[in-house]
Amino acid sequence: MTAPITGANGRAEETRPAPRVPIGELVFALLMLALGVLALVGAFSIHVPVGIQVGPTVFPIAVSVLLIGSAAAVLIGVLRGERAEVEEGEDIDPDASTDWVTLAKIVGAIVVHLLLIELIGWAPAAAVLFGIVAWALGAKRWWLGFVVGLVVALVVQIVFGGFLGLSLPWGPAFGWLGGMF
Repeated sequence: MTAPITGANGRAEETRPAPRVPIGELVFALLMLALGVLALVGAFSIHVPVGIQVGPTVFPIAVSVLLIGSAAAVLIGVLRGERAEVEEGEDIDPDASTDWVTLAKIVGAIVVHLLLIELIGWAPAAAVLFGIVAWALGAKRWWLGFVVGLVVALVVQIVFGGFLGLSLPWGPAFGWLGGMF
């Protein structure tokens, strides 16, 4: 749909596209806003041991507030009609449609990850997530995604779960490591 631009003489001289709200950007902003609110609610449900001044909730609260603020700014910009401009150096097709199959694979990987955390432990579940996402995004050596995911997940598990005392379940395969840290 086009909106006519009226000249000084009262006649329509040219047309331009009528402003519309980009649905994809609006949905993204709303999802990020909802994620920020859920993360903030979840951060306040973290158990903080008595006597700790800076506990395990500081970082999640800070990230949640930043996410909510960023999402609100994007949402306001989208509703005002601001659109992100494609940079000259980007090698993308701005008119390409969304690859819903790949997106569904990634969402499925996240759901599988959440279901596996308590069953097999955080590190193996994160390795599965990393591997599935690498495969979904077209990794040539898909199996390497699982290996790299396991190594990175174990480092995160040891640093955050072992040294900082956050409760990331070790699971049956790596439960023996939990006693070391």
